[in-house]
Amino acid sequence: MAILKAFRGWRPPQDIAAALASRPYDVLDSQEARVEAEGNPYSLLHIIKPEIDLAVDVNLYSEAVYQKARQNFDAFRDKKWLVQDEKECLYIYAQTMNGKTQYGIVGCAGVEDYLNNVIKKHELTRPDKEEDRMKHVRVTNANMEPVFFSYPANQQIDAIVAHVVKNNTAVYDFTADDGFGHHFWVIDDAKVIQQLIDLFEKIPSTYVADGHHRTAAAALVGNEKKQDNPNHTGTEEYNFFLAVHFPDDQLTIIDYNRLVKDLNGLSESEFLQKLEAGFVVEKKGKNQYRPNRLHNFAMYVGGNWYSLTAREGTFNDHDPIGVLDVTILTKLVLEPLLDIMDQRRSKRIDFVGGIRGLGELSKRVDEGGMEVAFALYPVSMKQLIDIADSGNIMPPKTTWFEPKLRSGLVVHSLD
Repeated sequence: MAILKAFRGWRPPQDIAAALASRPYDVLDSQEARVEAEGNPYSLLHIIKPEIDLAVDVNLYSEAVYQKARQNFDAFRDKKWLVQDEKECLYIYAQTMNGKTQYGIVGCAGVEDYLNNVIKKHELTRPDKEEDRMKHVRVTNANMEPVFFSYPANQQIDAIVAHVVKNNTAVYDFTADDGFGHHFWVIDDAKVIQQLIDLFEKIPSTYVADGHHRTAAAALVGNEKKQDNPNHTGTEEYNFFLAVHFPDDQLTIIDYNRLVKDLNGLSESEFLQKLEAGFVVEKKGKNQYRPNRLHNFAMYVGGNWYSLTAREGTFNDHDPIGVLDVTILTKLVLEPLLDIMDQRRSKRIDFVGGIRGLGELSKRVDEGGMEVAFALYPVSMKQLIDIADSGNIMPPKTTWFEPKLRSGLVVHSLD
């Protein structure tokens, strides 16, 4: 059963919350972070991307970077840019995109739930990225950024959230530069908190939607602290980590697309001909084409868009992995035709979140850096949950959730 725990969050004063809240550490590189935080001393990027306050050529994984994160976190608290709540609370974090609002419950998840697979995953993690975030958690002794979880929608939880939202004023309410709205409520009523905790205890599993590396890092550091504490009781704050839990029926997964640098020695006409074995290929011309259903793909090559529809017999709709369009693309195109056997490590493939639009795909091909682009139909939440429940792992770069959580609206300290 799923653990949900209230905690004493560290939060910014209302007047600087919008300036302090930042995009997650892993959606922008160091240079983008420098630009985004320029002239804004409040930005949480100074803690989650602390290299922006060091020399441009600093090694991102040097001890100096992690120590800078700690120094900046200490400075934020000293300056009262982050202030700890007086008692344990839960929180509601809502996000609005394109007129649709999703409501998440912010609380701590349990390290034991992660280790025992009550918290289910659908992606593999990379050890180097895990270790980077583990160092960050160890040095700051905090979960600076929440992870993005989902749970099976529950009418009783929905009703409590709706009641809190209707009868209380949001402590933070702003629209970020990307046009997405962010709204945040504090739940400090002990009775309501207990009701939510009790309801979560009846939920058999929660699911990592976004933030697999941060989730793994938080849980592994918590487990380290447990092993190092001879007086461990299980109630210590390090046994829990920061998460936002959204009901599965409110979330939006958008497409996660592929670009390939070359055609593996094939001419364009040869490549198109070979595609005919697995797909019905239709030329769409210069106008953008977007996949309109499962097993239908868009491809951009040679200045033209194409529709690719997988032929019957090339996929297995009864297999949680075989049904995925990324599996079909991998088995019919990327591996046999383009010789990309390991998408995690190949330097010939790149991935573009659908939030950037189809124009980003054609632009990068037209500029000459890439030879062909593929746009995929978005994965559904049902597919994600089916895979996690079956113990399977999705291929890399399969899901892209929007809107992204803003970091810094609440921080969880491990002591």
